[in-house]
Amino acid sequence: MLPVDMWADRDFVLEAVRQNGDALRFAAKALQADRELVLEAVRQTGCAMAFAAESLRADPEFVLPLWPECHCALQYAAEPLKADRDFILKAARQCGYALRYAAASLQAVREVVLEAVRQDGYALEYAAVPLRADRELVLEAVRQNGYALRHAAAPLRADREVVLAAVAQAGHALLYAAAPLQADHEVVLKAVRHHGDALIDAAEPLRADREVVLAAVAQAGHALLYAAAPLKADRDFVCEAVRQNGRALRFAAKPLQADRELVLEAVRQDGGALHNAAEPLRDDPEFMHTVVMAKEPLMCQMLVVSKSSFSSFNNDALIDFVLRAYTKGRAELALAHF
Repeated sequence: MLPVDMWADRDFVLEAVRQNGDALRFAAKALQADRELVLEAVRQTGCAMAFAAESLRADPEFVLPLWPECHCALQYAAEPLKADRDFILKAARQCGYALRYAAASLQAVREVVLEAVRQDGYALEYAAVPLRADRELVLEAVRQNGYALRHAAAPLRADREVVLAAVAQAGHALLYAAAPLQADHEVVLKAVRHHGDALIDAAEPLRADREVVLAAVAQAGHALLYAAAPLKADRDFVCEAVRQNGRALRFAAKPLQADRELVLEAVRQDGGALHNAAEPLRDDPEFMHTVVMAKEPLMCQMLVVSKSSFSSFNNDALIDFVLRAYTKGRAELALAHF
């Protein structure tokens, strides 16, 4: 342990906090009130704010400029500052997350919460319970961040306008909607157009709805995973999915994984989709030839950037090598580069 007088030496402590802000913990009381020194410590380690003198932690002119780059600035601010309405309003205008550190009395003040959710909708999490049932306030929150729906009062999670606003901003907010709205065609369609795999939270009948599923796979091919079984066996749907994400072939019905044209479409989009093709196709030299030729432009690119053993071949030699010597296994390995 260093001698006590070392921690009263400003130059020594300044160098120490530049190395590790938490060293402020051991500084003499007078140095814990030194603005420049504490600022250096907090910039290096945000939570060093916990060791600053009360006078600094209660000083709005010191704390506010540190926020929101350093959340510890508010976390360890003096309690009177956290209960200062004007200060919290200013902090919330910079970052709505400030509501988390506000005094409970301010988390129940509508003006403060409204300011916070306008800046960061998810700050609704820290609003007092009665304000989570305030329709206008919740609408502001979900329009800024759809996921704020999670923290809305139950009646508002069953409010169609509120939920529509939420899923328009973040499709996955459908997870937090009341069950009847997860079965609402318009709500689900809006959600999957934003995030295709929001289909996972749609009611079962809508996972079999052609319009909804087509919108989902057009936005995110892997949403095919959540479609009803008949649609996974529908060639048009699967084709749309693999055009968006070749590896969606994994979720297609088995007969479609053996469809030459469809598999080729998937491989064109992502060479790794070949792993989900039916075994007879991957054992077919003629089909593998077609696959490799379809990916040939990408192989040229691989020769330029790859450090693999293939890099010693020119393009024609590589293709010949893949086709003649390693028709199945090595073709898959080569295509996995893409």
